[in-house]
Order: sequence, then C-alpha cells, then structure tokens
Amino acid sequence: MQLMKVDPRALKDNPDNTRQSKSTPQADALLLATIKAVGIIQPPVIFAEAGGNGYVIEAGHRRTRMAIAAGIEEIDVIVVEAANDNGAMRSMIENIAREPLNPVDQWRGIERLVALGWTEEAIAIALALPVRQIRKLRLLANVLPAMLDHMARGDMPNEQQLRTISAASLDEQKEVWKAHKPKKGDTAYWWAIATGLTKTRMFARDASFGDDLRQAYGIEWAEDLFGPADEDNRFTTNVEAFLGAQQEWMSSNLPKKGSIVELNNWGQPQLPPKAERVYGKPGKGDCTAMYLDREGKVQSAHFRMPEAKKANGKADPTAPGGEDGNEAIDVAAKTRPDVTRNGLDMIGDFRTDALHEALARAPIEDDILMALLVLAFAGQNVSVDSGSETSNHLYGSRRFARHAVRLIGESGKLEFATDTLRVVARLTLIDALSARTNRTDSGIVARIAGDAIGADTYLPNMGTEQFLACLSRPALEASCGGRSVAPRPRVRDTRAALVEHFKEERFVHPSGLFAPDDVKLGEWLAKNMEQGGEDDDAPADGPMGSIEDGGNAADTGLEELDEADADTSTEDPDTAYGIAAE
Repeated sequence: MQLMKVDPRALKDNPDNTRQSKSTPQADALLLATIKAVGIIQPPVIFAEAGGNGYVIEAGHRRTRMAIAAGIEEIDVIVVEAANDNGAMRSMIENIAREPLNPVDQWRGIERLVALGWTEEAIAIALALPVRQIRKLRLLANVLPAMLDHMARGDMPNEQQLRTISAASLDEQKEVWKAHKPKKGDTAYWWAIATGLTKTRMFARDASFGDDLRQAYGIEWAEDLFGPADEDNRFTTNVEAFLGAQQEWMSSNLPKKGSIVELNNWGQPQLPPKAERVYGKPGKGDCTAMYLDREGKVQSAHFRMPEAKKANGKADPTAPGGEDGNEAIDVAAKTRPDVTRNGLDMIGDFRTDALHEALARAPIEDDILMALLVLAFAGQNVSVDSGSETSNHLYGSRRFARHAVRLIGESGKLEFATDTLRVVARLTLIDALSARTNRTDSGIVARIAGDAIGADTYLPNMGTEQFLACLSRPALEASCGGRSVAPRPRVRDTRAALVEHFKEERFVHPSGLFAPDDVKLGEWLAKNMEQGGEDDDAPADGPMGSIEDGGNAADTGLEELDEADADTSTEDPDTAYGIAAE
C-alpha cells in the first residue's frame, strides 16, 4: 500500500464496482462543494490494471468524478494490490459499512466550524446546503441534552416542532420530556412534546407602543430566524406584558371622543348599548372605540349614539348626542374611585396568582375538583369547539390539549393513574381560570372558585407603595382603621406610614378578596338559570346515582390525596407549581 499523486482523468472505472445506481444531483452537488472547499479528505483507493495499462478505481468513483468536475489536476490516491475478485468485496464493504452523520453530530461539527470563524453562509456553501438548514441544525444548541441523545439515534422532530422546543427554557423542556419520554427503542411523540411547549407569540410589528413602554413592561424581543425576510420577525412570548403595554398605549392615545372596549364572543368590539357602528369615514360628532383584537393588535371602530329626546319628543341640543354635545361617552367629572384602574389590574394579577397557587397546593376533595372543572368551563374567557352549531371556533382549546395528552396511553385509549388525573385536573384549572382584568378574565366564576378553595390565604401582602398608591384618600384612611397608624394631613405621608406598618403584617384590601358581591352573584345565577333552565332536563338520579349516593365514592382515597398534597413542593424542577404525580 502506498500513497501517490495521479491525474484523476487517468483513472479507470471498475466494472465490478458495487454502486451501479446513479447518485442524485443533490448528492453530487454536495460532494462537489466540499471538494472545492477543502479538497478530497479521504483519498480514493486504486490498483494496477492487469498488464500494466494503468490504474483502476476500487473505492472512490464519485470522489474522482467530482474532482474532475472541480478542475483539480492532481489528487492523492492509495495504491493497493489487486484482489482476486477485482476488489468487488472491498467495494461492497466500503459502501455498506459507511454511516452518515446524524443531525446532532452535524450540529456539533457546525458549531466547531463557527468557533473557528466560519460564517453560516460559508458553511452552507461548503456543504451545498441551504443557510436555513444550517440555522435549523444550530437550534439544537438550545435543546435539552436528554432530548439530544434521543435525536442522535435518528429520531428527529420536524422543523416547526424543533423551533418550538428550542424556544422553550431547559426547565420547561425537562418537565415536558419527563411526561413524554419514549420507552427504549420507541420513537418520541414530538407533536405532543411541541404542543406542551407551545407559547403564544406576540410580534413587534403588531405593537403600537414604543421602547419606553417596552422597557417599562420588561419586554425583550427575540428574532424568528425562519420568518419572511421582508418582515419584522421580532417577537415575545410574554403575552401579559405585551397586552398590558398595548392597553396603556391605548389609554394614553385615546381621541377626544374615544373609549376602550372589549371584544365580544365573535371577536367584534363591544360597543355601548344602542350605539350604531359607522363604517367608512366618521362624522364630526362620531365617537371612536379602541380595542385589542385576538392577535393583540390595536384596532379602532367608529360609532354614533342616538340623539337624546326631550319629554315632548324633540331633541335636546345640549344633551349627549345632541347638536352641541354629541359625546357618546359621559365625560362629566366624577369623584375618584376607591381603587384606580391600575389598582384593579393589580388585584386581578394578585387574585390569579393566588388562585393558581391554591389550585396547585390547597387540599381539594375530588368532588370539589370535578365541580371546579365544570365551573371553569363556564368562564367568559373559555371558548371550546364542542361540535355544536353555535360553537364552531377553536379559540382557547389548544392550550388544554397538552394536559389531555397525558391521559392517553400508547394504545390511543384513555390510560392514567388517579394521581395523574388529579394533577392534570389542577393544571387544567390553572390554565382555565383567571381573574386578570383583560380578555382572559373568567369573570365571577374565578372568584367563586377561589373562595371555595381558600385562595384568600395565598394572596400577597398588598401593603406596598405600588398598590397603596392606587387607593383614594378615603380608602387609604380606612385602611388605617383598627391599626396603630393615624391618618396624616398629606396622603403620601399616610401611605408611607402604612407601608412601614405592613412590613410586619400582611394586608389584603377588602376589594381584593375572592368572595363575590352578593348582588352580582345573584344576577349571574339568575341570568344563567334563565338561559339554561329549559335545556337542563337531565334526571336528578340517573345511572350514576344521586349526589348523596356518590358522596362516599368521592371521599374514597381522600386521605391519600391529602398526603400527596402535603408532600408537594416547588423545589422539584420537573413539576409545574409544585404539582407531582407519584
């Protein structure tokens, strides 16, 4: 065996070469690009033709052919003795035993080249691959090592799934991988893993606010490397902060006759009662409603209110909607409410966080848990495609799917342990129930649920400068009642004294408690009883028995549930909110 240099054009093809099928143009282009970039790394193997008339290629026919195509006049080759079978067996082994690099090893090689100063574009040219493919492989840098080990066996997610996985934190990936890790030798359910890690993206191109509000709300933009080249592809998954910044921008940019409204169930702005929407160019006396659509974009709609009538039937020109006062919105001076809008927003956040923590930690009996599930789906923030003709949209349903898949076994049927069901039920409630003052608000049902499970005990200390600044003077002075804090002449001094006092004592403003107002609760019950009474024809004692009959069954195993709840801890990084199934 010897190494020598030869002109590739002088070498002859071996008629006994194992690889007779023609290679694909893509494969040839890849080999040609690598030879142009770095030359031939592994020299072809040749042997002397009988009679000394030249050399025959034993291994490396494609390398030789691409070297000629690259215009290389001399290449290194390895000369061996001719075999009895004309090299047929060695050619067979050389082609069969070779294993291509798996995607994970390709990524590691790309990262090594990047560390040496290669750009993604240069690597793509050398490997005859699209830059998009190089960037896709580089997403593996953000993947959990345990997932990488599985991918290295050849089981890879598709591009969209990989993008979703790599965008999640390692802690989130670890939690989802633990729930969906395949058994040895099986392929992974990448769709379920990606679903469990899916986060809503809010794009910078849809933001009306500027850098000042972006910084104030702690929004950091990430770049979608796979987005269209002619668009702003920056995004954030901090949906609450994005929507909050949009809301504040609308508040600061309301026109003179403007108001902020919510969306109705059909995704349209909820205009004031009797308002007539104006399409096209608005008139001088028309009003403007600003709102956030389901993608978080600021939108506006124009409307006009009917003219107010006097007792004699004539229009009152001084009344709202008349000639001299065509405001659709009552702009009369009002006394400051006890809690400002910002304060109500904070209370909504406090309640939601406390409710979610209570759902994760508080002891909940099985019958209460099932009742809460039913209650959660009565929330105004939930819309599920139930197959009914009156419910044909999918808004909000996908987020529950990631919990449902944990109840599905490998056979595709419902297979789960009771502990797993309890965990999934709690997580579903956490996703469904919200008391935030935005489009996610569940309404009064969130407060009923929080009151039922004692979520008040999970509320934070509201005796902070930030929250107390949202209280009016009467409300602030009322907070001094029963405490060793006397109201001061100046509001800020009273507030400072309360902040100091509440450093040692937890303060919860009465308006922040979960128990709903009796009047509003009665209205809600009456409204829904009227709407659903005629349809609720299920028998009180059906095949499943009455409530009394099922009471004991619901209590079975309650002691074990309490023990499981008592052992729950947020220190386990593989669980959400400290929820763990044994």
